[in-house]
Amino acid sequence: MIRTPLCDLLEVEFPVALGGLGSGHTNPAMVGAVANAGGIGAIGLAGYTSDEIQTAVSEIRILTDKPFALNFLLFLIGEEAFQTALDEKPAIMAFAWPRKDQDLKPFFDRAHSAGCKITFMAGTVEESVRGAEAGADVIVAQGSEGGGHVGWMATLTLVPMVVDAVGDIPVLAAGGIADGRGLAAAIALGAQGALMGTRFLATVESPLHDNFKNAILKSNGHDTVLTEIPDLAAGIVWPGAMSRAQRNRFVERWSGREWEVRARQSEIHATVLQARKDGDINNAPLSFGQDAGLIHDIPSAGEIVQRVAEEASKILGR
Repeated sequence: MIRTPLCDLLEVEFPVALGGLGSGHTNPAMVGAVANAGGIGAIGLAGYTSDEIQTAVSEIRILTDKPFALNFLLFLIGEEAFQTALDEKPAIMAFAWPRKDQDLKPFFDRAHSAGCKITFMAGTVEESVRGAEAGADVIVAQGSEGGGHVGWMATLTLVPMVVDAVGDIPVLAAGGIADGRGLAAAIALGAQGALMGTRFLATVESPLHDNFKNAILKSNGHDTVLTEIPDLAAGIVWPGAMSRAQRNRFVERWSGREWEVRARQSEIHATVLQARKDGDINNAPLSFGQDAGLIHDIPSAGEIVQRVAEEASKILGR
């Protein structure tokens, strides 16, 4: 089965990682399943209180004794939540999306002092070098094919550029990867593994409503769009990111009327929250990547790890 030096660094069996998806897109069950299958589990902690972080970590540790990551969005990070996460001493701290004026080194130094390895997600070569110079142990090169918040460069071109730029630091490829072919391609480009988001959203353990999971299965991968509308509705401005979401009625309704979304933000956000609760796929943003066209079933998250590793191993063996 496939193994790279990244596996030794992070003490996992396979170079397959779950993205630290925010806004309730990850949960302890997903993290535990991925970790127990030999992959790198991660839970997104954006918006979590200290109590919620402690509860989530406790639940994960009941499910697995394997390494896992706690993921923070740097532009939203709060001191109390961050310190609580450090006190839990996870094997890995995962960071993404800093502001341009944010100093990464203090965060990375504190995580290292707590005994954590550090991953840093970047959508540009400049950002990857910034993370490497601040002390990241792993760089995640994220292409624009991915779902949710992404930059503008495609994975195929970004990954080898980042690999060249960061030297000996291991790189995980992300964006548009949903199977063993994607992992094999990532390794051929110089990465040491792959991080996936959309593929894990369509799993048994995923906290998404079944209607949203089925929307991923029905997608041909061509029905997504880069837009600011989901962020405007949530009232959060991401630093330099666009959001890849399905081009559904919600996005089409407000496209070209972003000014009105700003004016009616609280009202629209309330309707979005209700639509998510109800599983209304037409009136809430659905964040998933172009690789939805490669997803045709809803297995367990652990099965995904095993399947992707096995497929990649066979491909590279040929």
